[in-house]
Amino acid sequence: MEKYEEIEKSIVTTYRKKIWTKFVKGIKEFDMIAEGDKIAVCISGGKDSMLMAKCFQELKKHRKMQFDLVFLVMNPGYNAVNQQKILENAKTLNIPITVFETDIFERVTHIDDHPCYLCARMRRGHLYEKAKELGCNKIALGHHFDDVIETILMGMLYGAQMQTMMPKVQSTSHPGMELIRPMYYVKEADIIRWRKRNGLEFIECACRFTEQYTATGNQDGKSKREAMKKLIQELRKEYENIDINIFRSAQNVNLDTLISYRKEGKTHHFLEKYGR
Repeated sequence: MEKYEEIEKSIVTTYRKKIWTKFVKGIKEFDMIAEGDKIAVCISGGKDSMLMAKCFQELKKHRKMQFDLVFLVMNPGYNAVNQQKILENAKTLNIPITVFETDIFERVTHIDDHPCYLCARMRRGHLYEKAKELGCNKIALGHHFDDVIETILMGMLYGAQMQTMMPKVQSTSHPGMELIRPMYYVKEADIIRWRKRNGLEFIECACRFTEQYTATGNQDGKSKREAMKKLIQELRKEYENIDINIFRSAQNVNLDTLISYRKEGKTHHFLEKYGR
């Protein structure tokens, strides 16, 4: 048995409950795939997107629905080591990737005001454009369960708002395109266990901004998301299901107990109906 076949087998056996079942659950519950879809599975080179690609390949084998896949890798300006690592992992995992080049890292390197936010927006825009060029109507990103709950906390603590990372989103800037997040229910800890069990090593965040502050020891660039990871870890020591409750808080919103909320760009205040 080839190594990639062993890796595939582990997804539906050893990690069937923790990864495969949750991957399928997210797709079914949020109606992410329709008959005739052509999906660009976007691979950054990290563990999350590589595992997502393997799950999609497994889903394709079941043939319960007719859809096509393109495994899309955008090179935003990775160094040679990271570029080679992505190519090697794609070969090891038997993922037929399509690579295209951009100069995003070069364009955001000298931007001081929110470079990570700008980089993320530019990367997504390029992915949409390339996917559409290849005839796709959807792009799939590898955001997992932990990304979702970290987003909820970041919105509250840093953005003073209640929001979450949606399982799927219709693009407003690229008509006819949709973004889906099939790893929505898969926990990062289980992805890490899958990676370690199969002896795999993937690139981490490989942007030049990260490389700069890591090399110099400057921690000013440490992300708010990393702070949320640590906060959740501390909270979990007191209550192990704290992450589940954070997630469910975005599903159990009681508008009757909110001072105000926004819908379709308009703010609604509780006094509008108070006493009526």
